[in-house]
Amino acid sequence: MTSMLRAADATRTSRRTAPPTWLVVALACAGQFLVVLDVSVVNVALPSMRADLGLSAQGLQWVVNAYAIAFAGFMLLGGRAGDLYGRKRMFLVGLSLFTLASLAGGLAQQEWHLLVARAVQGLGAAVLAPSTLTILTAAVPEGAARARAIATWTAVGAGGGAAGGLVGGVLVDVLSWRWVLLINVPVGAVVLAGAVLWLAESRAEDGNRLDLPGAVLVTAGLATLAYGISQTEAEGWTATATVVPLLAGLVLIGAFLAVQARTAAPLMPLGLLRLRSVSSANVAMFLSGSAMFCMWFFMTLYAQNVLGYTPLEAGLALVPSSLAVIVGSKLAPRLMRAMGVRHVAVLGTVVAAVGFGWQSTLDVTGAYLTSIMVPGVLMMLGAGLAATPLAALATSGARPGEAGLVSGLVNTSRTMGGSLGLAVMSTIAAARSQGGTSPQALTEGYALVFRTSTAVLVAGAVLMLLWLPRRTSTN
Repeated sequence: MTSMLRAADATRTSRRTAPPTWLVVALACAGQFLVVLDVSVVNVALPSMRADLGLSAQGLQWVVNAYAIAFAGFMLLGGRAGDLYGRKRMFLVGLSLFTLASLAGGLAQQEWHLLVARAVQGLGAAVLAPSTLTILTAAVPEGAARARAIATWTAVGAGGGAAGGLVGGVLVDVLSWRWVLLINVPVGAVVLAGAVLWLAESRAEDGNRLDLPGAVLVTAGLATLAYGISQTEAEGWTATATVVPLLAGLVLIGAFLAVQARTAAPLMPLGLLRLRSVSSANVAMFLSGSAMFCMWFFMTLYAQNVLGYTPLEAGLALVPSSLAVIVGSKLAPRLMRAMGVRHVAVLGTVVAAVGFGWQSTLDVTGAYLTSIMVPGVLMMLGAGLAATPLAALATSGARPGEAGLVSGLVNTSRTMGGSLGLAVMSTIAAARSQGGTSPQALTEGYALVFRTSTAVLVAGAVLMLLWLPRRTSTN
């Protein structure tokens, strides 16, 4: 009888540590959705925040930048910490930080309260985001099943960014700006409970310790570089406030690479970058992110500042684009089996380039169907098609002990590409409009942004065709 009870207990333990794959994928995707949603959800709430808390113009900018800088700066560290200390543990730590910071931000009574909360949110996101992809790839074997799981992760992440404007508009109009942050609290609590109950722990087996010098250098370098990028819109590219942090960030990243070449247990083994799948996919993701990330920002501005949409109407106008990125992400695995990973990435980038080219023809009296919906659908359909094969390639060459690191690198490439791209495109739009605020001046600036993005995507498609490996393991 005792042996039977022990066997039953062992069976129950095994079942607890081996939940259904769909449940693991759902929990990982929920974490990723929250992380990406909060990159954009605050945008439509900024005027209300400013009126309620008396934010300065610089403080308003830092509501967005505090999150983005902490997110980008700590991403590699978060990924490596997951490899060494446990992916489930880092998922729980990151999500706990993110949820508590959301609560603090939603209850903020002064400007500095809100900015500190947003920075801690970004730190939590940087710890959480690499774990979401690593947990997913560890739970699903490489091949067609993993491609489908990554497609779901990509679709949910892209959907989070796309839904930010709509969710933020609804919450601000119906409740208040505070709920764009407070909404994370109940959702985060539910995901935390599910993760505690059903996620299994995993980590690298190499026993190495965290490379603290490397961690300090890369975090400081990426954060400083991100800070410099954030200054470009307000100060310009040649101002001291921009040039000094950009140069300092590059110096720190150079020092990080030098340390990695010498240390016995590096945070990021440089040999990893010699893997064609890792290096080419990350460069491609950086380029794609630099062009595609700004789409939501400038489409929302065009809808509100030129066509006169309200924040809620602008969010609703982009719903077809949000659905298109999900369709593209879910369609990608089927096309990958038929066409190959590289060709699907190129196809998605070309489709997006067509959409951006179409959008560059916008005018001050644009109709919704031809000036927002159709080009928006093409842009985001292409984004969904391209992101899934790139993420699959970037993670396919990693050893189990480096899975978290590679996942962090994927998120870092996309986030830094998006941050740099938005800063560059904002500068281009401002230069073209020459400070004008009339619909015609703004339209000319936005049109030039979309033409520039088209050129970047065309160059990216050529680069992918020449550099991405011919990979067919998803067959």
